[in-house]
Amino acid sequence: MSTHPLPLNVPSRVADLRAVCALLALILALAPALPASALDVPVDPTTFAGALSAATPGDTLLLAPGRYAHFTLSGVAGRADAWITVRGPATGEPAIIAADSGPCCNTIELRDSSYIALEHLTVDGGDVDGAFGVSASGTAVHHVRIEGCTFLNHDTSQQNVAISTKAAAWGWIIRGNRILGAGTGMYLGNSDGSDPFVDGLIENNLIVDTIGYNVQIKWQQPRPALPGLPSTPSLTILRHNVFVKTDRASPDGDRPNVLVGGFPMTGAGSDDRYEIYGNFFFHNPRESLLQASGRVSIHDNVFVDVAGTAVLVQNHDLPLRQAFVYDNTIYAAGTGIRVGSAAPQGDAVFGNLIFAGTATAGTISDLRDNLSDSLANATLYVSAPSTTLGAMDFYPLTDGRAQGTALDMAKVVGDTEYDRDFNGTARGAFTFRGAYAGEGANPGWQLTDDLIGMTGPPPAMTDGGTPPGGDGGTTPRADGGPTPRIDAGEVLPSADDGGCACTAPGSVDRSARGGAAPYGAGPFGTAALAMVVAVIRARRRRPRPRALTS
Repeated sequence: MSTHPLPLNVPSRVADLRAVCALLALILALAPALPASALDVPVDPTTFAGALSAATPGDTLLLAPGRYAHFTLSGVAGRADAWITVRGPATGEPAIIAADSGPCCNTIELRDSSYIALEHLTVDGGDVDGAFGVSASGTAVHHVRIEGCTFLNHDTSQQNVAISTKAAAWGWIIRGNRILGAGTGMYLGNSDGSDPFVDGLIENNLIVDTIGYNVQIKWQQPRPALPGLPSTPSLTILRHNVFVKTDRASPDGDRPNVLVGGFPMTGAGSDDRYEIYGNFFFHNPRESLLQASGRVSIHDNVFVDVAGTAVLVQNHDLPLRQAFVYDNTIYAAGTGIRVGSAAPQGDAVFGNLIFAGTATAGTISDLRDNLSDSLANATLYVSAPSTTLGAMDFYPLTDGRAQGTALDMAKVVGDTEYDRDFNGTARGAFTFRGAYAGEGANPGWQLTDDLIGMTGPPPAMTDGGTPPGGDGGTTPRADGGPTPRIDAGEVLPSADDGGCACTAPGSVDRSARGGAAPYGAGPFGTAALAMVVAVIRARRRRPRPRALTS
């Protein structure tokens, strides 16, 4: 008598059913964490507002050329693996985000939002006094990327800012943008030391013809305890930027091209550092090209044309605590490098090539291996010393005059790309003085008022906004220092800097829902069905035991 196979298969089929049920239970348990499918959404000025309101993590809004209304994102959150992106055309006619003429609001307001990318947009301030280009407000705005954008017509007053943060901000990437004429190019942090800007990367930008600062990063009060705000030592990098000022008046007070302020004296943030390297600083008729306090490394930059001091490191709102200034080229300065205050955690000024009235000045404990001469003798060292953009070339001549004994780099080996010159070329034996390690014809970018073009691949960085390199530097010592103060003539937050209260056509407010909109059942149902089908198919493909096939 033959045996029917069905009873023998019952346990297997029961197991299949149990596995499917278990899988469904798991899917239901994980449902809130499953993302909606990421979408590329083409939009134009008539459909942008609706698409922005419906955007979920991973979505990219692809803006057609045209003129778009200002917008606010409030309580909108992408994710570390799924940013929300607003992207204009990379070439051809632009997508223009236009300021409100009132103004009711800043042109792009990010309030309590995160993992937001703005790409290839033209942000037009329209000469509206009080309308910032991109503004961050609220409690925290973190992991924002502004890339390949152009900012125009933000210079009605020195108080108008192209990119501003008035919320705790960390994980920002500001890359490849052009800021062409602004009251202040970037104002990151708050004038009273609140709202710290932390763990940022500012690279390959062009900022020209500002009334006040090209860039200022404000000093910091003790760091607030906010979820996700870095509490371990972090690094903010400014690299491969072009910072240019003109002679126009600064009615609210003269400003350096770039100023970076100090970090909290104790607790979270006290071991943070700035690294400023591979930048081109050009022209300032009344102030320094760069001023810094806190903990800072400044290397492989080119500084040209300043009546006063090219590089000034000193106590400001908070004390100078650590300062390493090395391998820079400085031309046509009253003073090349001034260390105006003692740096209790260490200093070093070495390897610089300086053509200035006074090469170095101030309180410097480790001053060595710099090369300096007069402006008239600069032609003996470099190819084409000049203060004319596009004509200047500070690449060393072939006679070896810009070289010396090998530099001792021990203090700075933890710095990012300490071993690369302005062009990104390996420094080799560390014998060259100044920003370039080579001689003869310059293989790199010509110094002018445009984005820097590197000769090699772009410097490596990690995704998500954390700059590479550095562990926070040396262990701090106990510092004293003056009571923090607010400078006279500081750039002040605009009246609307706390966030837009208007109902702009493109505004999205999800703050009441605590962030991004809930994911719909459609994508989840599709994912669940796909997983169930995959399991069943996999089991069906599994060879059955031979005993069950007869």
